[in-house]
Amino acid sequence: MELSGIDWSILVGYFAVSLGIGLWFKGKASSSFVEFFVSGRNLPWWIAGTSMVATTFAADTPLAVTGLIAENGLAGNWFWWAFAFGGMLTVFVFAKLWRRAEVLTDVELIELRYAGRPAAFLRGLRAVYMAVLVNAIVIGWVTQAMVSVLRQTVFTDLEPGSTQDFWVVVAMLGVTGVYSAVSGMWGVAVTDAVQFVLAMVGCVLFAVVAVDHVGGVEALQQKAQTNFGGTQLFDFVPDFSAAAWMPFGVFLALVLGQWWATWYPGAEPGGGGYIVQRMASCRSERDAVKATLFFQLAHYCVRPWPWILVAFAALALHPELRTWATDGDPKTDPGKGFPMLIRELAPSGLRGLLLVTFFAAFMSTISTQMNWGASYLVNDVYKRFLKPSASDAQLVAASRGASALVLVVGGAAAWLMIVRDVSVQAAWALLAALGAGVGAVLILRWFWWRINAWSEIAAMVGSAAMYFGFTGWLEAHEKGLPPAARLPGQYIALIVAGSTLVVWLLATALTPAEPRERLVSFFRKIRPDGPGWGPIAAAAPDVRPDGGLGRSVLCAVLGTAVIWLTLPGIGAVIFGEWAKAAACLAGAAASAVTMLRLAPSAAHAARAG
Repeated sequence: MELSGIDWSILVGYFAVSLGIGLWFKGKASSSFVEFFVSGRNLPWWIAGTSMVATTFAADTPLAVTGLIAENGLAGNWFWWAFAFGGMLTVFVFAKLWRRAEVLTDVELIELRYAGRPAAFLRGLRAVYMAVLVNAIVIGWVTQAMVSVLRQTVFTDLEPGSTQDFWVVVAMLGVTGVYSAVSGMWGVAVTDAVQFVLAMVGCVLFAVVAVDHVGGVEALQQKAQTNFGGTQLFDFVPDFSAAAWMPFGVFLALVLGQWWATWYPGAEPGGGGYIVQRMASCRSERDAVKATLFFQLAHYCVRPWPWILVAFAALALHPELRTWATDGDPKTDPGKGFPMLIRELAPSGLRGLLLVTFFAAFMSTISTQMNWGASYLVNDVYKRFLKPSASDAQLVAASRGASALVLVVGGAAAWLMIVRDVSVQAAWALLAALGAGVGAVLILRWFWWRINAWSEIAAMVGSAAMYFGFTGWLEAHEKGLPPAARLPGQYIALIVAGSTLVVWLLATALTPAEPRERLVSFFRKIRPDGPGWGPIAAAAPDVRPDGGLGRSVLCAVLGTAVIWLTLPGIGAVIFGEWAKAAACLAGAAASAVTMLRLAPSAAHAARAG
């Protein structure tokens, strides 16, 4: 794919703006440790919320969505749509608790909630696990996706074994590393906001071009149905009366289990990761709630359809992409369909904008992973265990060094994933299954006083052990089988989650409770609601819990209804199904109005106690 002068101008302008923002915020980032990682807790809610959305819009996301649709039709997106209820619980139940905790990272909460050596061990272990292992996997798959985009667009004539495309990505990592390390959270968040706008504009324009090239919406449906035999490709919920591409058991495992059982970046049960970092950066509890609500709505309702339409166009024009589900041949990896269409369909000007779209998506995620990963290494390892008396200047210097370390480790992981040709959707499934089982304990620790540090240690270690043990056994028994004949990853995650749940409940029963003093201190600071704190509430009668937990959970249910009705409603508008569109969007509007009316009541109940 050749780039014109206007394409190069767009690319150069984008990189100049990104570096300029980083340099602009250099002074703020250098002023203190808290400024570097949580913007001095003064970030406006709309920047924090947009930064959350931008981070979850990575270079891999459109590729993975194309792969999910090729394998299971539109319903394949339930892999990530199923997290919506957990996200809405974070908005209405957990956001205020996280902001009230005044932590810099989510693992810092561990020593607020638990005491003694087990708590210190857990904090250090989880910090290293998140900063090194999880971060490396995420940076690896995002970088691998960016390389795939380059190979399908501007580097289609590379010789086998060439690494030219990888070194281009390394240069992009360098640019991202510079502005992230220089500007801290202010630069990362503001750059994220700019990058998200650019990425969405590019995706929307390309969706229009792709659908028009196929011949319009009706032609898109007809060609896709002809290629794939039936209408299942367009089913929002699988048609279980037929031979559904997504089995009923898989669908149930996703919708009923994904939100609570599985830890996944950006969709952590009870909130966590960089979502907590953004909430901690907000000016107040109210801003934290607004930022997280904006994130959930934009994440699920605004972004998906441009990607979905391009995926449909790719499958209509390249039916061979569907064969990956049965033959597993990397050459037919459907994730490559999205960048293939850029090469084939994008005119001059749009080519540059679409490359900027992927560069922006890539860099917004990498900058967050760097800052977030470094926050664990500095706040929860260096400051906590190695140099508790470090000055702000020393902590800022350590933060920049840790950012570089995170980037180098992630680059090494990316190299391994590229060499082994690991698909994006396979990496998604790996991290989801690896984190299966820890979700329940991360939620219940807010509401049940009996959970202790050993509960979390058992969940964390047990989840990894169960995953590697079970998948090792499966590998021996499924050797040589095509992907379609293997046990779905959703079942693997559910089995790992169920086994891990038993493990950590046993650990809780067999180990002593946390010291009463620590539990009372946590209860006073956080003021959690619910019957699970009964004995501790009795020991602190002067503390008024929030109240309104039932209303907050109802708001989360209504928020989930808004998402799950808006998604098919927008699709129905696109495909001209006006009765369905009216019903879905009317239901979404009614749910939204009720949710917003109840939300202030829940907040008032919390204040009234």
